[in-house]
Amino acid sequence: MASHADLPVTVTYHHVDVFSAVAYAGNSVAVIIDPPPLTATQMALITRELRHFETVFVQTGPAGGQARARVFDLAEELDFAGHPVLGAAAVLHQTTGGAAGVPRDWTITLKARGVQVRTIGSADGHVSAVLDAGKPEFLGTLPLAEGPAVAAALGLTAADLDDSLPLEVVSTGLRYLVVPVRGGALARAGIRHDDFTGFLGGYGAQFAYVLDAETPEGRHWNNDGILEDVATGSAAGCVAAFLLRHGRAGDAQERSLSQGRFTGRPSQLAITAYGSPGAVERVTVGGDVATVATGFLHQLPAAR
Repeated sequence: MASHADLPVTVTYHHVDVFSAVAYAGNSVAVIIDPPPLTATQMALITRELRHFETVFVQTGPAGGQARARVFDLAEELDFAGHPVLGAAAVLHQTTGGAAGVPRDWTITLKARGVQVRTIGSADGHVSAVLDAGKPEFLGTLPLAEGPAVAAALGLTAADLDDSLPLEVVSTGLRYLVVPVRGGALARAGIRHDDFTGFLGGYGAQFAYVLDAETPEGRHWNNDGILEDVATGSAAGCVAAFLLRHGRAGDAQERSLSQGRFTGRPSQLAITAYGSPGAVERVTVGGDVATVATGFLHQLPAAR
């Protein structure tokens, strides 16, 4: 019988945890750098096999610091995702070398758009990364009369909503309905609507993010309500913009957004918005990235 050492190494993958300085916390992602040509079906099958929330496939460009990326979750390809991009940039930083303490800049182009990421490594090999999510879009505030319906869809009552803040749709690539709640409600929240995707679509949103703005701490689920996300980078930029717009953060004031407590994988997302309440210019989302493992795919799924 052949040993593992005798098997051909087809593709190398990196397992990292994003938004945590230590392994086995934060949001895990598999990162594959410069794989052979793969179809979307093959990438989807690899993602399902590895069983991370997402896998990011990165193709580096001829110019240093540039790459194209495709992100898949267990159901589909995503136009944009925050933590896979940060994880990919951290792996690029580690695998291409760089002096400790010297920042490196990356341009990573996704299906929806290109983004800028800055990475910096420490002497012990640890990497942190910051994504410039660009200028946010404020896509509408819900009428007060919609509060009870939104609360009920999340297993809450209207009294659980933080009435000092609006229900608002914000986007930095994906459209999130930000649902501010009072502290105790966060633990009780969960999707309780049979067609949550359709429900959110009526407000022009794709997803919902439940936020305790005082802490701040948030929660997010897949729209079927079955799977809770550990740390949602694409939503964190929306939260940064929301907090500045409504006077809960200042220009260039970094806040630490907590998520993942209810999944057993505590995460800290560094969020910053720039500008003024009336004109939010851009937002950044960052955090630590912990390396867990490097592995090999000895076989690839058949192209079909």
